[in-house]
Amino acid sequence: MALTKVLIAVKTYPTLSEKYEELVCTAGFREDGTWIRIYPVQFRKLDYVNQYKKWQWIELDLVKNISDFRPESFRPYSLDTEIRVLDAIGTEFGWAKRKEIVFKKGIHDNLSNLIESAKADNELTSLAVVKPKEVKDFIWESCERDWDPLKLARIEESQKQFNLFDETKKLFTVAKKLPYKFSYIFKTEDNKERTLMIEDWELGQLYWNCLKTSNNDEELACRKVKQKYFNEFLGKDLFFFLGTTRQYHKIAPNPFIIIGAFYPPKEKESPQLSLF
Repeated sequence: MALTKVLIAVKTYPTLSEKYEELVCTAGFREDGTWIRIYPVQFRKLDYVNQYKKWQWIELDLVKNISDFRPESFRPYSLDTEIRVLDAIGTEFGWAKRKEIVFKKGIHDNLSNLIESAKADNELTSLAVVKPKEVKDFIWESCERDWDPLKLARIEESQKQFNLFDETKKLFTVAKKLPYKFSYIFKTEDNKERTLMIEDWELGQLYWNCLKTSNNDEELACRKVKQKYFNEFLGKDLFFFLGTTRQYHKIAPNPFIIIGAFYPPKEKESPQLSLF
């Protein structure tokens, strides 16, 4: 079958799956700038050389995910589908090559209009690039500190049964659950203040790294996360990658969450401008 080339722009924090043990939702752009969602992917079970990073092109055999009504949703042909990791796009000249792909199909500056298009059967948008008009704050709140113990037990039992006749195989350890939900408070051109949660893997990993450097002081770790995602990013040209969740796409007043941040330097800071 024909292979699809995708520029990876999003990897969400891992979630539990009784069928697949642990899953990551990946999203990115085709060469023509259209969005594509790839799910399910057992990312941490891939061979190391195939564990693609953000802003790398990958190539793989994809088919429409018929269990997902959202038009951008595809899945690997099988869990054994080969993923070829290709070249990466760097940050030279003010992220020029990244912006060429990300902005190719335009951006949204009015979240009310985007929500309408998400619910319109004739266009049904579930992935988008959004430019906030004003970012007011970055907050966090505590949540369940551990995965559902019953689901985790079933996953572990399934692994033991699968490895029963091969003692050389080690049990797969699922990612730790984040004990906090992180969110941006912002407005777009509709001037409505909204609070949207972020499910970016980079943010989750940043929290764990900050916790280590904060002597396990969770409050200090969260403040360090805010230092990057609010204080630092607001000095950049900040955009949000938004995506809907399949479960709530048609029923939630606002089905979108933030699945990634895009933060090229502001134009005046671009190295390209200094050439002139």
